[in-house]
Amino acid sequence: MSKKRKKIICTFFSKGRRHDFRIFKESKIKFHTEINLLTDGGYRGLKKLHTKTQMPKRRSKKNPLTKQDKKNNQLLSKERVINENVIGLLKRFKI
Repeated sequence: MSKKRKKIICTFFSKGRRHDFRIFKESKIKFHTEINLLTDGGYRGLKKLHTKTQMPKRRSKKNPLTKQDKKNNQLLSKERVINENVIGLLKRFKI
């Protein structure tokens, strides 16, 4: 989604239940290397394909999140909320 124009740049879908990252790989969509991608945890393998990918840091039992990690995750989610709302609208109206 383009924040300046508030328009969807591109989308891809599939029938039934499929993982987000699997749909992304099947779409064969390519991004320019200078574009920053803001993703959620469903795109774990994307960092290997696109170096400028930002995703929330995950905690584990041995490595809990620091206050800075939590703050970074919150800032990232604030940036992504618009996209998530649009995705919800698309799903709700089955577009």
